[in-house]
Amino acid sequence: MNNKKLNIWLPLLLSITIIIGMFFGYKMRDAMPGKKFFSIQKNTSLQEVIDLLNSRYVDKIDNKSIIDTAIDAILTKLDPHTIHIPVSELQQVNEDIQGSFVGIGIEYNILYDSLNVAQVVTNGPSEKAGLKIGDIILKAGDSIISGKQISAERIRAILRGPEKSSINLTISRNNKQQVFEVKRGSITVPSVDAYYMLDATTGYIKINKFTSQTYKEFMNGLLTLKKLKMQSLILDLRDNGGGVLEEAVEIADELLEGDKLITYTEGMHNPKKEFRCRRQGQFETGKVIVLADEGSASASEVLMGALQDWDRALIVGRRSFGKGLVQEQYDLSDRSALRLTVARYFTPLGRSIQRSYKNGSKSYYEDITKRFVQDGKFKADSVNNDTSKIYKTRAGKKLYGSGGILPDYFIAMDTNMVGTVTRNLSIKGTLENFGYKYFKLNGSELIKYKTAAQFANDFSFSDNDWKYFASLADKDSIPLNNIATKERIFITTSLKSAIARQLYKSEGYYEVMNKEDEGIKKALEVLRSKL
Repeated sequence: MNNKKLNIWLPLLLSITIIIGMFFGYKMRDAMPGKKFFSIQKNTSLQEVIDLLNSRYVDKIDNKSIIDTAIDAILTKLDPHTIHIPVSELQQVNEDIQGSFVGIGIEYNILYDSLNVAQVVTNGPSEKAGLKIGDIILKAGDSIISGKQISAERIRAILRGPEKSSINLTISRNNKQQVFEVKRGSITVPSVDAYYMLDATTGYIKINKFTSQTYKEFMNGLLTLKKLKMQSLILDLRDNGGGVLEEAVEIADELLEGDKLITYTEGMHNPKKEFRCRRQGQFETGKVIVLADEGSASASEVLMGALQDWDRALIVGRRSFGKGLVQEQYDLSDRSALRLTVARYFTPLGRSIQRSYKNGSKSYYEDITKRFVQDGKFKADSVNNDTSKIYKTRAGKKLYGSGGILPDYFIAMDTNMVGTVTRNLSIKGTLENFGYKYFKLNGSELIKYKTAAQFANDFSFSDNDWKYFASLADKDSIPLNNIATKERIFITTSLKSAIARQLYKSEGYYEVMNKEDEGIKKALEVLRSKL
């Protein structure tokens, strides 16, 4: 009898238990943001508009295009550094961060509608296959690489491919055609352009950006210079737009002692995170000068901000860019990505050097130009101190935030040195092309210069060399008749540097350019008198 009653009531008890469980389950869900008990989540108005366009619009809708436009419109309401990265650009963006790509390992110039090998990466795939500077690539596989339709995008698409895949290159060398099989491989793009001794005790390191390889490259340069008895370091961060924050932190750790704070980040959804020194650095006591300008941004400003706040280095040059925002990159379902600002970074003293962007991205980026151009005329960059909040270092130095890091020693841009002619020569590639052509014509004579330092000291640019360059400039519709003396000197130095780059790559370029560089001269002067 009791078993019969249990059989009757058991289903009812189970049903009541399930209902109670569902009730409390929905109650718990109800406490979550955006969820309500027994409700169906509604579409946003944006999704409703897209649905209506798909179901009611007079013509067929390109959903991808509309969504991309909507995303871009949304992001314009945020900061200038939160961006949507399309699928077509994502690979190159990621390669910039990684500091490497898969390819054949050459640099090239496009001259007379032909692809000319300007540099061959040391120990890279092309060098191993036998390619040389001066080779002209006619075909890659079955694809012809010449003619007016040639473009950097097309060349990249043809020459790059999966690692260890092979491609046959038909090249012209000394007017004879040859075929080389090149096996693609990983190519490192250096972020450290040069390191060498400026004099018996002063080392120089140039960093062009911060990739995942930068700290490793920096340490290679630093340790090499220490073996050469370096006592003072000039760290060149001019035109370094930043990159991987952690790499800048690691470099700061090599220059600061103890467990000093390097930077900290903080955002609405990101709690405060401190980055501190964690080990004994390799250059904690030597003298340091940092070269900066309006192109020095983000991770560069983290590094120089830490060194300035701790009285570890003096900054020479011009006001930095003023980017104090931290981005993280998120992959989206359509294989594009969102680079989202998630926090602000602050220097050890608590300075935020981010410039205002309240007037939109266009005004934000135009601010850099306005530092040097007013009413169509060039001017020296102004040094505007934001005195609303003043910070003091342990040594008593006054520092300011909001708008970039101000140099300790200001060097105005010499507007008489870089004029319209120089800008046109740069835009059309005439300067760079000259170095390549000169090397092809005079390579046998240039081999007597065994090092970049010897070339920088001993090579003289002759009047005949200038006449040859003037003929090339004339072909590019750039007359050189009425340029000022200062600009001609700068162009001549640039031409000599272009030749040095062909001989000794980027280190040769900087060894020549730095001979007449006002920032280098001022840094050396400061080292000898102030530190």
